[in-house]
Amino acid sequence: MIDAELVPTPDTTFAPQVTTPAFDYTDAGVPTLDYLRDRIEKRLGTAEGSAELAGAHDAQERQRKADEERAEKAAAKLAEIRRQVTGDR
Repeated sequence: MIDAELVPTPDTTFAPQVTTPAFDYTDAGVPTLDYLRDRIEKRLGTAEGSAELAGAHDAQERQRKADEERAEKAAAKLAEIRRQVTGDR
């Protein structure tokens, strides 16, 4: 049998100090300029991101159409070569 050392239980009454966040409105109920600036910048970022995604979608659609056209031309060329090889006209 091994003797164990007793460890004191931790103090659970300790509470970390909580800082209150700065409010976005003044006591009169008016939004602060920082709050408005943050909202505007967030909306601008969302709009720019949406525009970028829409542009990427358009580019992908153009690329898909170009790939389809290239595949159709390749299939037509292959069919032409097969006709020439087999002697069918």
